[in-house]
Formats: sequence, C-alpha cells, structure tokens
Amino acid sequence: MKILVLGSGAREHAIITALLREDAGHEIVAAPGNAGIAADVPTAQLDANDPQAVANYAISEDVQFVVIGPEAPLVAGVADALRTRGIPVFGPGKEAAALEGSKTFAKRIMDAAGVPTGRALNASTLAEAEAALVEYGTPYVVKADGLAAGKGVLVTSDLAEATAHAAHWLEHGEVLIEEFLDGEEVSLFLLSDGHSVAPLSPAQDYKRLLDGDQGPNTGGMGAYSPLPWLADRFGSEKVFVDEVIDTIALPTVRRLAAEGTPFIGLLYCGLILTSKGIRVIEFNARFGDPETQVVLPRLVTPLSGLLFAAATGTLGDHERPRFSDEVAVTVVLASENYPGSPVTGRIITGLDAFGPNGGGTGVDGVSVMHAATDRDGDVLRATGGRVLSVVATGPDFGVARDRAYGVLEGIHLEGSQHRSDIAAKVTPGVSDASTGAEVGA
Repeated sequence: MKILVLGSGAREHAIITALLREDAGHEIVAAPGNAGIAADVPTAQLDANDPQAVANYAISEDVQFVVIGPEAPLVAGVADALRTRGIPVFGPGKEAAALEGSKTFAKRIMDAAGVPTGRALNASTLAEAEAALVEYGTPYVVKADGLAAGKGVLVTSDLAEATAHAAHWLEHGEVLIEEFLDGEEVSLFLLSDGHSVAPLSPAQDYKRLLDGDQGPNTGGMGAYSPLPWLADRFGSEKVFVDEVIDTIALPTVRRLAAEGTPFIGLLYCGLILTSKGIRVIEFNARFGDPETQVVLPRLVTPLSGLLFAAATGTLGDHERPRFSDEVAVTVVLASENYPGSPVTGRIITGLDAFGPNGGGTGVDGVSVMHAATDRDGDVLRATGGRVLSVVATGPDFGVARDRAYGVLEGIHLEGSQHRSDIAAKVTPGVSDASTGAEVGA
C-alpha cells in the first residue's frame, strides 16, 4: 500500500518509524518531512495545509492511504478534500477537528455528551475574562480558543499575568477561562472510525520547560509510557482505560456522530485524575507530541492495519491493540529561547556516529526522532523550537532513562535546552525534581 504521511515533526517521524518497523512492504512518502524523515523515506515538497494540493498530489501519485499528523491540516479541511476524492484518510474532517481547533466547541460537545470536565467560561471581552478569573480563583487557567502551537495555555497564580495573557489572545479571538483542576495528568490516545474506539497505552508528558514543572508551557519536553502508578489507583491500566472509554471517549464520538460530524482518526484525551474522578482537560484531534514517541515503540499490533481500519470504518473487527512489557522514555532537545522566539539555523553535531540521520543510534533500544531539522549537504541544522526527541526503550525506567540521557549527552546544539527529570517519578533511586523527593527502590 502506498501511504502518504503529512507533517514534519517528531510525531510524524515516530509514525513513519512504526510503519517501517512492520516490514510489510508499504511504500511510504512524507510531505514535507524533515532531515531525519528524508533519510528514511522519500519526501515531497507539498503544502500539507492546502486541501486541494494534497488531494491532487494523492491522485496523481496513486496514493492509497493518507495519514495526517499535525492539527493544522485537519482544521484546514485536508481530510475532507481527500475523502471527497475517494481516498481513505486517517484524520477527522474540518468540522470534527474543531474538537481541537476550538476550545469552545470542545466544551459544548463535552457538555452535550455528559463528559466530566471542569467549569469554563467563554470570554469575548476582557471584562468577561476578568470576571471569570475572579469567580474561578487561583490558580488561574486561560486558554486561547484556537490553535496556538502549545503556547495558548497559561496556568498562573498571578492575576495580572493571567489578565495580560487573556488580553493578548483576545486580539486573535475568544479565550476560555477555566476552573483549575488538580491531580496527575494522563494522555490517552484512542483510534476512532466514527462509531467505535480502540485505545492505545496511556502516557504522561511534561509540558513545562524546566525541571520540577517550572517555567512556561511548551508543546512538550518529554514523556514516558506506561504509567505504573495507574494500577495503585485503579487496580490495573485496563480498568482505567475502560472507564475513559465508557465515560469520555464513546460519549464524545457518539455525540459527534449524532451531529453529523463523525470523528474518524485519533482522539487525544488530555485527562487529569482529581479527587472527584477522571476529568478532561482538553481534546486533540491527532496524535500528541511527544507522547507518540513513547507509545508507538511499545505497540505490538501493526500500526498500518489499525489506522486503515479506523479510516475505513472497520475498527470494530480488530482486537484491542497490544503493547510490549517494555517501557519507553523520550527527552526533547529544544533550541535556545524556546518556547519564545527560538534561535534557529545552528548546527547539530554528535549524530554522525548514529547513521546518516541519527535515527538509528547504534545504542540498544535508542532512536532519535527529528522534529525541526534540515540538512545542507553534510551539515545538519535546527530549524525550529523543538529539534529532536531522543527515544529509549528498556526493561525498566532506570535502563530506559540511562539510555536516553546517555545518547543525549553526545548531541551538541549551541544554546540547547532539555529537562533532566523526565520519568524520574517512576524511576527508583532517582530524585524527582517536581517534589524534591527520591523515588524509593
């Protein structure tokens, strides 16, 4: 099968890596890709956000299946253009993708479906936002209504900062003022064919820039999977996942279907485990980054079959996806000044010993997923904020962490930054910067 994967980040590199690992003879093309992806599969210089350009390319190149990675093409309606031309596509149409593209739309769907979430008020003026901030109290949660590349969310105890954030995003549209929910966060991916769902393994990501969950929000600085502490609270991972399916995922998918906007693709449930139960923080309409980098390496069931089943309405014919017992950790290497205005164009070194692109590191259980990279001859350069994701698997988190950080130490990018506490909380004997405590053996 000829598969076109749209996107240029580490998430798309991880998806392509999982497809190649199947060794099923698929012909894979990426658009536009990056330096790492280009070393693995052919790439096409195509505007992934242009519905007609993507559809025309797929027709002219005899593409049989399209997998959409990022959110922007979904919100732009790329999936609709492909389906109109009869091409199977993994990714929701424009109306269903509003589940991510509009926080207000997502809250309305949750309310209509009876999905447990926090209180929220949609503000179109600064006066409305200020009143809601006072009503909900500290910590203050302010979210841009539309897509903001992970930079539209602010959680702060400073009322002036929250007000300024609201004022800034009100210049671009509406904002959502939300009730703060306290507890452990969980990311759960569920494949959907519009009427049924199939869960992947839970993961936890690190949204703050600095160790100890300090600093500004980012698109994600690292992640790990599975979450061993879920068993302490729910008895098993399966019990937790089943509750999310029954109370959140299926009600949401069924509500969207009832409104004539079936959700076909990846439903990303950003969850928080509060003292009152599981609550939804947000929905996304695609694989999350960096969680994809730790979920897919553990997937045993062939990914292509699952994605194609979701795209063609046959997901219910498949068994629940299976995962290995190994754990996975990913650490993101970011450019200087990320998530503000990252310094780009700097040279990346230290990957040459790991093959032409650094994807295969030569270290057991370690790979490097490229995000914002480009190659100029033999020179590899950083082209954006989050540059690389070092991914490691292992029999336990101690081994996986050692592998990931060991490889990361050998990579050099001037001014780069990364967190040193990814998965520390689940690694015995490692100090967890978020609590200052050492995890017991």
